[in-house]
Amino acid sequence: MNHLAFELSTEACSVALWANGEVIERHEIAPRRHAELALPWAEALLAEAGLAKSQLDAIAVGRGPGAFTGVRLGISISQGIALALDLPALPVSTLAALAMRSLSQPAHAGDGQRVLAAIDARMQEVYVASYVFEADAEGMFLPRSLDVERVQPPDAVALPDSVDGWLGVGTGFAAQGGALVERLGARLRAVDAEALPRAGDVARLAHGAWCRGEAIAPELLEPAYLRNNVALTIAEQQALRASRG
Repeated sequence: MNHLAFELSTEACSVALWANGEVIERHEIAPRRHAELALPWAEALLAEAGLAKSQLDAIAVGRGPGAFTGVRLGISISQGIALALDLPALPVSTLAALAMRSLSQPAHAGDGQRVLAAIDARMQEVYVASYVFEADAEGMFLPRSLDVERVQPPDAVALPDSVDGWLGVGTGFAAQGGALVERLGARLRAVDAEALPRAGDVARLAHGAWCRGEAIAPELLEPAYLRNNVALTIAEQQALRASRG
């Protein structure tokens, strides 16, 4: 199975290719350059792997939550390629992809490890979701959701069970001066507050989705924004500045 994967939901531009079980990736912190880089990187990865577009089986995408413009761009690019090539789409949660970053932490213990993934959502909020890692039939550790994806202030975030030893991953742990770390305190065994979601992890999660028969028609791709209002009104901006002193 071969598929391209895009993750453009944060300041990182990330494109990957799953080629018969091997993953190659381009990843760079490149604010406002996603539209410039994503398609050329996809072409370069195909050339590196010696694959033609006709050899692709699907297009995967991190469908959010994340920055409105990035999420929308990722969906649009993936949808356009899939429609042009008559391929199915594999939408992947950006928070689930972010949770996969915990596998690179020395503290990760594998099966049964609980992970809280959080992305700075600005406006004094974070995008957040909880996961537990379990091994699939191929022995790959993958995240299973323990609750719903949501956007809320860091001081309102609650873990879904009483188990301690959680790993925290994502920029949400640096938001508001580390308010999420302060709130959860001793329940966290380690935190990586600089981690960003990567297309390589979207590709890995998409492979699992493909094996489970979860591919969809590209016209059914939908972004997960979570927040209804993507911009503050002037009055809300003034109130936010006042609250910050």
